[in-house]
Amino acid sequence: MSVGHIFVILIPIFFVIILGFLGGHFKVFSPASSKGLNTLVTKFALPAHLFIGITTTSKQTLIDKWPFFMTMFLGIIGFYVILLLVMRLLFKKDLNTSSIFSLNSTQPSFAFMGIPVLGSLFGPAEVAIPIAITGVVVNALLDPIATIVSSVGKKTQAGHDSGHQENLFKLTIHSILHGLREPLACVPLIGVILTLFGFHSPQLLQDSLDQIGDITSGAALFAIGVTIGLNQIKFSANAISISLLKVIALPILTYLIALMFGLSATDITMAVLLVSFPGSAVAAMIATRFETLEVETASSFVISSVLSLISLPILISILL
Repeated sequence: MSVGHIFVILIPIFFVIILGFLGGHFKVFSPASSKGLNTLVTKFALPAHLFIGITTTSKQTLIDKWPFFMTMFLGIIGFYVILLLVMRLLFKKDLNTSSIFSLNSTQPSFAFMGIPVLGSLFGPAEVAIPIAITGVVVNALLDPIATIVSSVGKKTQAGHDSGHQENLFKLTIHSILHGLREPLACVPLIGVILTLFGFHSPQLLQDSLDQIGDITSGAALFAIGVTIGLNQIKFSANAISISLLKVIALPILTYLIALMFGLSATDITMAVLLVSFPGSAVAAMIATRFETLEVETASSFVISSVLSLISLPILISILL
């Protein structure tokens, strides 16, 4: 694919992000209304889109995606674990800080950029399952794991070691259930189970869910722009490190894992691009929840978004 063609695809995408940025920068949108936009995309529009994409796919196609799931699992969860160990053992950071740093260096904004970018390259129908798989890995696995590790780190810092094992068990169950309650985890999972049992969405259901699902691309891109516009950038070592790990190191690791599993060229491209998108606003929110690296993670979200203007065209030109 030529460089000119790549920019023809990406320019409309970044145009909508810039519109959102102007809305956030000039305070047309507040943090509260920005959160509403994010909720619309992650809890309604994208889950509806993914459900239809999955339940209009054949059972065999779904089964054939098992290597893709393993690639995303090892790439995303593996990268988080590697960074966690490096931060703890090499840089001697506390467990909570290590977890938040690793989470924000790993979690991509696949929910917001997956449909617009991959859909433009391969068509919306082809990318529903890969995005759904990423959603299950991130929302049902990565976020609960990071939450558990950060909570343990907080308890350790506070010196609350008594009754720790019992509390940790309850925390683990609660975090997993919370992750599975997220629409981006449970709706695709339900769609997969139904499809494996032979369910196929009837036309009426498709038309109904498409009414909300079809707004995914524009609303998601605009929401990213608003979030960027509302955040202030601090060029700290942590913020820059998180951004570079996100847009460079993780895609390289995922590419190597995809080769190991023998994925097709199309699946390799989708896997690499899904993890190379800018850092996630959700991961930054988890940092705020634990009052750890708050400014750094918000800044890294903005920095990685800007870096993606450079990295995405390069990756697409290499992979396609």
